[in-house]
Amino acid sequence: MRQVPNLTRRFIAFVLGRGLFSCMGLLGYQSGLYAETLKAHYGMTLMGLSIGSAYANGFVEPRSYRIDIGMRTTGLANLVNSAKGVASASGGMSLNGPSPANYANTTSNSEETRTIRMSLSSNAVRSVEIRPEPWDLPARVPLGESARRRVVDPVSALIMPVPANQELLGPAACERTISVFDGITRFDISLSYSGAQNVEARGYAGPVVVCAARYTPIAGHRPDSASTRYMSENQDIHVWLAPLPETHVVVPIHIDIGTAAGELAIDASEFTLGQKTR
Repeated sequence: MRQVPNLTRRFIAFVLGRGLFSCMGLLGYQSGLYAETLKAHYGMTLMGLSIGSAYANGFVEPRSYRIDIGMRTTGLANLVNSAKGVASASGGMSLNGPSPANYANTTSNSEETRTIRMSLSSNAVRSVEIRPEPWDLPARVPLGESARRRVVDPVSALIMPVPANQELLGPAACERTISVFDGITRFDISLSYSGAQNVEARGYAGPVVVCAARYTPIAGHRPDSASTRYMSENQDIHVWLAPLPETHVVVPIHIDIGTAAGELAIDASEFTLGQKTR
């Protein structure tokens, strides 16, 4: 099995929580009458072979949210590069979508473990702590102040409001560009409407909207990175979004990414919605 490029693994973490998952900025938000909870489990495959699992748990209220996500490689993938990670984000909801207050992320592989903690206010970064810092910082595109404003973290990016006057699973669910800052890199994820599908998972069976996704690096990346260049040119990325009807938002239930090693798929085996106990 060929190793999944580092940039592809980072993209997975977005489109798991960075889907939930990199692929999903934000449009008008409709305050629902209820707080909704989400419990999701995902399987990860490469060329049809199981390489890992992921989960997402959290809630969305009219004025606040919290999402926790995690992923780990398993089976054959561990023979190449064992990796795991957890991340969480919380903050408030506004007419413009999520306004994160806190983000934390710890990832580890066969070579190192890195922890990132970030605080934000009004969609602007207030502080970032990275341990250890990337060894190649001098070779990366500099991060200016503008790269830290009007952004969301990768986990908060999973919450995608749809305008109240638009169909929840129509084109408006997709048509957006999300400005993401993960503490090291600043990138955009642009979504466009591609169609509709029906899915069946434990807890949810029904229609979803299909979006084509594009990754655009902005700052903090290495301009000489082959994986960054590959992902920015990749036109074979799709994310399927399922509805949280009470809060009028959509979240990822399936993602497929064309990689140099074959198709990477992240597919929900469980997708359970509920109401938060007050």
